[in-house]
Amino acid sequence: MRFGTHFAVDALAWAVAIVAAHVLRYEFALQYIQWDRVGILVAVTAGLQLLIGWGAHLYRGRFTYGTFEEVRALAATVVVTAVVIALPILLFNRLLEIPRSVPLIALPLALVMTFGVRYLRRLLVEHRQRPREGATPTLVFGAGYLGADLVRRLETDSKSAYRAVGLVDDDRRKRNMQIKGVRVQGGLDELSAIVASTRAEVLIVAIARANAELLRRVQAAADETGLQVKVLPPFAEILSNASSAVDIRDIQIEDLIGRRPVDMHADLVTGYLSGKRVLVTGAGGSIGAELCRQIAAFEPAELMMLDRDETGLQGAQLGIAGHGLLDSRDVVLADIRDEQAIARVFTERQPEVVFHAAALKHLPLLEQYPDEAWKTNVLGTLNVLRAAESIGVETFVNVSTDKAANPTSVLGHSKRVAEKLAAWMGECTGRPYLSVRFGNVIGSRGSLVPTFQHLIRQGKPLTVTHPDATRFFMTIPEACQLVVQAGGIGSAGEVLILDMGEPVRILDIAQRMIAMSGKDLEIVFTGLRNGEKLHEELVGERERPHRPYHSKISHARVDAIPPERLDRQGWMDRMFAQPRNNETAVVPRLTEEVR
Repeated sequence: MRFGTHFAVDALAWAVAIVAAHVLRYEFALQYIQWDRVGILVAVTAGLQLLIGWGAHLYRGRFTYGTFEEVRALAATVVVTAVVIALPILLFNRLLEIPRSVPLIALPLALVMTFGVRYLRRLLVEHRQRPREGATPTLVFGAGYLGADLVRRLETDSKSAYRAVGLVDDDRRKRNMQIKGVRVQGGLDELSAIVASTRAEVLIVAIARANAELLRRVQAAADETGLQVKVLPPFAEILSNASSAVDIRDIQIEDLIGRRPVDMHADLVTGYLSGKRVLVTGAGGSIGAELCRQIAAFEPAELMMLDRDETGLQGAQLGIAGHGLLDSRDVVLADIRDEQAIARVFTERQPEVVFHAAALKHLPLLEQYPDEAWKTNVLGTLNVLRAAESIGVETFVNVSTDKAANPTSVLGHSKRVAEKLAAWMGECTGRPYLSVRFGNVIGSRGSLVPTFQHLIRQGKPLTVTHPDATRFFMTIPEACQLVVQAGGIGSAGEVLILDMGEPVRILDIAQRMIAMSGKDLEIVFTGLRNGEKLHEELVGERERPHRPYHSKISHARVDAIPPERLDRQGWMDRMFAQPRNNETAVVPRLTEEVR
């Protein structure tokens, strides 16, 4: 509807209202109405409506048709118009010979008619925009802001692949809520009855901060009813316009084993990162690259990304700078095993904050090549620590692993020594040289989930060490957020242990991923490998963790070890003299078929 038409409708509404006011005033005695004066009053009122409405931008395209903003502007315009015509009628009633009650009667009539026309027009437009009958009947889980917004978007998109047929919410206070004609049907416990009555085929989770526990409950309820579960992007992406509320995707295994997003305590981070020269080793890896992305958001004076993997560096640069030209000073090609090269980088670039994420991390491979673990995870860490101490680095954060707690593997032992070296340097300098310890990271290169995904794509059996084996999991962004925050609250010689939530059984992950793939694949139990634990630990036997600053970060002390006490052969002898597993785990059967 064009804006000229808008004015014509409003002028007609005023005309009808004024005529109706006269008819009511004279109690339907039409012969007493002075129609010439009625005509003049209608013309004057229409002119005022145009003049005042133009000044309020009502007829100049400022407001979307039928919105609350337009209704407010329309109401103000109609009221002001009524007041302007009422004043001379009240003051010069005898001269104008127009009843004083006419403006008072005409005002509510004009308001009702102008509002009504717009409401009817909006209903007609929205009816035309509703999804076609071929759209999939869909339930929306969550009747909060995000769910309401999603329903509105789905119901006003004629090309939408989904058609909202009901809302599901466990909050009983919302049981009578209705959005765009879509009613809250009940809670998750009533899902079977809701599906039977609505014939829904899809359930979309529309909760801004849904954690993995809730998503697992939703998935379990949906499995019983045959619903396909989909989710929205993270709320932060929607707010930053990286995604929209209609970028619906299938639920992924990361959603089911990941955890609640972390609240970034910016006050813990800004002070030691903003305006500082920051260096990240291992920047080409999954953790290092995400650390770089998050650190960049705090506007350091300079961000240096160091790695020996040139392809990894290119990927990190793409994520930060938006290009992979590899011709700028933000990328540094060096190997932490090369003591002289690392010392030269630190001397020339003078970093003030260091995140040390470079390491060898694949447990079974390091069991075969323990010397490589010693060279990289122990001596490489010592090289970086010495270079940092030589130029007075203010904060040093060593990224460690849960396998360093009561270690039984080459990887765990090597990272434990790295923690002790960081603690030693912290004691020597009195500055926050510390370690951060956490478990498996979902989606990192070579980790469990991508490996399973590759096997599923290939149609091959999924290999699981033991049916009872469990691991801690967190997403890459969550792990890096906590690592960055840990650097702001840790003190010299500490190890900071990230809250990993409850451990997850690997067999459950394999079964869920196969079920989500729709394929008929086997699970093969291979038995625990040398150095592997049945259940990982986060805290060592002699460590006494406490949480003085952050609800998800525990602090503990680590025994320091000076470099002169490093003895590679003694380390090897002691490590291989102990049992290679800390638990005896018998695999009850070799294969399990999942259908």
